[in-house]
Amino acid sequence: MARKLPRLQRVLDAHALFSIAYGEIASSIYFALGIITLRALGFTPLVLLATGLLFLIVSLSYAEGTAAIRETGGAATFVRIAFNDFWGFVTGWVLFLDYLIVIALSALFLPHYVAGAFFTKLHRPWDVVAGCGVIAGVAVIRLVHRTRLHRWALMVALVDLATQVLIVTLGMALLFSPGALSAGTSLGTSPTWHSLAFAIPLAMLAYTGLETVANLAEETRRPGRDLPRSLFGSIGLVVILYVAIAVVGLSAFPAEHGTLLGSNWIRAPLVGIVTQIRGHVPDVIGAPLQVFVGLSGAFILLTAATTSISGFGRLAYSLGEHGQLPRRFGMLRPRTLVAPESIIAAAVIAIGLLVGTAALAHPVLFLASLFSFGVLLAFTAAQLAVIKLRFSEPNRRRPYRVPFTIGRVPVPSVVGALLTFTVWVIAIATHQGARLAGPVWLGLGLVVYIVVRKSRGEGLLQRVVSADEHRGLAEAEFSRILVPMKLGDIGEEMIATAVKLAQERGASVEALHVIRVPLELPLDAELLEEEERAEASIAEAKLLGADHGVNVEGRTVRARSIGQAIVQEAQDSNADLIVLGSAPRWRRQSRFFSPTVDYVLKKAPSEVLIVAFPQGALEADGSEPQG
Repeated sequence: MARKLPRLQRVLDAHALFSIAYGEIASSIYFALGIITLRALGFTPLVLLATGLLFLIVSLSYAEGTAAIRETGGAATFVRIAFNDFWGFVTGWVLFLDYLIVIALSALFLPHYVAGAFFTKLHRPWDVVAGCGVIAGVAVIRLVHRTRLHRWALMVALVDLATQVLIVTLGMALLFSPGALSAGTSLGTSPTWHSLAFAIPLAMLAYTGLETVANLAEETRRPGRDLPRSLFGSIGLVVILYVAIAVVGLSAFPAEHGTLLGSNWIRAPLVGIVTQIRGHVPDVIGAPLQVFVGLSGAFILLTAATTSISGFGRLAYSLGEHGQLPRRFGMLRPRTLVAPESIIAAAVIAIGLLVGTAALAHPVLFLASLFSFGVLLAFTAAQLAVIKLRFSEPNRRRPYRVPFTIGRVPVPSVVGALLTFTVWVIAIATHQGARLAGPVWLGLGLVVYIVVRKSRGEGLLQRVVSADEHRGLAEAEFSRILVPMKLGDIGEEMIATAVKLAQERGASVEALHVIRVPLELPLDAELLEEEERAEASIAEAKLLGADHGVNVEGRTVRARSIGQAIVQEAQDSNADLIVLGSAPRWRRQSRFFSPTVDYVLKKAPSEVLIVAFPQGALEADGSEPQG
């Protein structure tokens, strides 16, 4: 059955989620390794290990949050539900900054990997020019074509994993040297304490992607089980590979007087490692290896930029539908899924970041420090939200819970929040970009939020419920759902909504088609066209249910009144929920709902869910209302 209104669909299973999680999180080593080694020098493997363990602690809270709150938005959604819309917006706004920086850095480093694949180098400012072109190209493609993460995720993850395992295997066999690892390394001198403190927040850049994965909660078939497993498995593998790659990198470029990974190869560190491997193998092997690593690195970075633009759009959609951004950002589109405005905004701001920082002495360091400002605040807020929800909503269903709890307090969340906030303080103290540009970005966001709320006539702390959000529905249990069939887009959306709810709760669906018989005809009059239409609509409903593993039963009845027939069938079948649709045309008249919906609301023996569509969403719907 065609769905003519776009929606976030639950299509991701455990394998797709693991592939997406690994591909997202592991992609950042391509631009983060050189930046971290510039300051951490010989302590880079230990810094990556320590921040990786912190990242794993943070992921425990994200796993509980996404399992309990099956909405897009990640940490911004956790915080909005746990506290209020204002703090949810603040969290979402700083996360925007992180998405933008990943887009900018991925696009900036991509041409350097392409150049490495062709045994040459690219110099400033042409890498900035090429990066801007990459961002613009990705945005144009996203505006005309919807990306489907689950279709490409496995291939991206396999290419990423193959590249990193190849570098680690060959590097350990040909380059590994304990002496090289310790050469020129003296804690407090090389690196200095200040440099090491500077490097710790920078290392958070190596573990991007957690928010992108959390944003997929609304598109996951079994978020309570699949999301935690995917997160923990992918993060554990990433931490092991990151430490191994750092060991290989320092073996290739010892840190006696500052490693070349943080200078000559800062914008293509993995290509730099491969150039050293080439010196130990025949050129017939080394040359293709460099080509492979350069092109695969470019492919991974292109994917990272694309998925970050999509992640930006999903976050904007969440904020827009809850009155934290203009309404246009909270509307899905058939072609792009997310709002085109969010794609354009992400591209324009990311290009602005590249161009605006190009004149700095160390633009990548500035962007990396700015990233730490946003991600550490968001991580801290997410963990505090999970703790708060344990007390404010103790009965909320949590398929996964953070382990090691004292009373209601999840100890890892408390420890993680303290650690991420401490690292954030270190970032503010040591990073000029975080100290100056971070508050400026936050101030701009507050202006946007205040303007949006004032224009809507809503308070800054007021909770705005989205059009498709129903309080109590997420926790309700249904075993049998009745959905009256209707012609046109609204009917298709009604049955799609019913199947989605049934899939999540293991319920069955009854598709009811009411043939309204005019008063001048007897009830058993021959109505061949209406009966054929009823049979076809029920057949499509059953097909949709079969596609999603939901049992859909069909029934056709004749009646003088559609509303009375729906209520009677709900009583006879012991339905727990009735799903009805409301066309926007009724809201332009004196009544809000159609006579049929009004009648069912007054007489229904069970709960009723009204799928109300916004003005303009179905202007082209030519179907005749059945009520």
